Amino acid sequence: MADEHLSPLDLAFWNLDSPGHPMHLGAVAVFDRDPERPVDADGLAALLTARAEAVPRMRQRVKDVWYGVGGAAWAADEHFDARHHVHAVRRADAWAAVAELMSRPMDRHRPPWEVYVIEGAPDAPFRVLVKLHHALADGLRAVEFGAALLDQGARTLTPSPAPVSAPAAPRTGAEAAVPAQVRGPGIHLPALPLPDPRQVVASLPDRVREAGRALGIGSAVLRASLDPGGPAALGAAWTPGGAERRFATASLDVDDLHRVRKTSGGTVNDVVMAVVAGALRRWMEARGDDPAGPGPRALIPVARRRRRGVRGGRGNRISGYLLRLPVGEPDPLARLRDVRAGMDRNKDAGPDTGPGAVALLADSVPPLAHRFAAPLLAASARLLFDVLVTNVPMLDVPLTLDGCRMTELYPIAPLARGQSLAVACSTYRRRVHIGLLADAESLPDADTLAAALHGALAELLDACG
Repeated sequence: MADEHLSPLDLAFWNLDSPGHPMHLGAVAVFDRDPERPVDADGLAALLTARAEAVPRMRQRVKDVWYGVGGAAWAADEHFDARHHVHAVRRADAWAAVAELMSRPMDRHRPPWEVYVIEGAPDAPFRVLVKLHHALADGLRAVEFGAALLDQGARTLTPSPAPVSAPAAPRTGAEAAVPAQVRGPGIHLPALPLPDPRQVVASLPDRVREAGRALGIGSAVLRASLDPGGPAALGAAWTPGGAERRFATASLDVDDLHRVRKTSGGTVNDVVMAVVAGALRRWMEARGDDPAGPGPRALIPVARRRRRGVRGGRGNRISGYLLRLPVGEPDPLARLRDVRAGMDRNKDAGPDTGPGAVALLADSVPPLAHRFAAPLLAASARLLFDVLVTNVPMLDVPLTLDGCRMTELYPIAPLARGQSLAVACSTYRRRVHIGLLADAESLPDADTLAAALHGALAELLDACG
């Protein structure tokens, strides 16, 4: 199988990664114990190891390439061993273990994923944490990877054979022009078909449109970065790395969210955003901070699938909306109306315009520029937004692991440099599960904010009568 180049956005995620701010996302699944047998964390880890072996993408690592200087490609890991990626952990405070594990960077010389079976307090449910580098998966593909490890997904998998040496294919094009001693065993050069001049000419209008769109997005990003930032309470330390994390969760009833939606209009996602805004207000008041003034700017990712035929076509394709959360508004229904109005404006403009579409600029940057620009972009995320809020779609069917029922699933979004909070939501079995990943120095009381989510929803329900 030929190596597959990372898409421009995946390459950006790979280069944005740093030890103090790793660009991996994750999810924590909570499972009921089987009353007929004790939890065997080591046995579960062995089961997950075997299942991971059968997923071809989990056997691939990122390697540099010569063609497309500065680029990278997915290639088979000749020394792949899933046991290096799956571990059993025993900690009384399971959520503290999740926070610690999410703060650790992954080995960039191996396939960028990890799985942990976390055995907590006796008689408590056990948890499974899945970590995937953002270059490997967006939220939707992370769900696909996770599902492959569960009982339902494993039934559809066939064991993936260990990589074997294939006969050498005839070299063509530019690859044939490179001497063997230059290519070397560690250099990956895909075959390079010569472009058809007619196709180049036919693509010019599209290229002009793409350039115009990139210019418009860049201008919007510049204007947005000049807007006042959100509350100081959400300002993380501008340190180069080594940041400790906190992780907290909340679970909301989908029926309660629909009740608010039916009374006030909009979408369930609008209601969730209003709940997040209300929770931030309550949290700030509990800390003695004044919620008045400019609200935090929330970046809301929007998943988009890449067109077929584009290099790196299986990679991430993400745009987003930028929304200022109305935490200064004391009336919960007025907060919801403000959120609805802001989201309607974003949707009318579309996900391919505005500052929230900053991720689409990755397509306009050559591979080598990604490497040089990554440190600057990592340091400037705080200028554009204050908090990440993402909604991860989830299969709403009963899921099990080794016969144990999955009861909850909390997604985890990456925390960029200069950011103190990332909020990720998913719906499973009539509950909206919310995972909060926070900078420990700026937001040590993540549990207080998680509890405030319940209070903010109750406030909305009361206001709806």
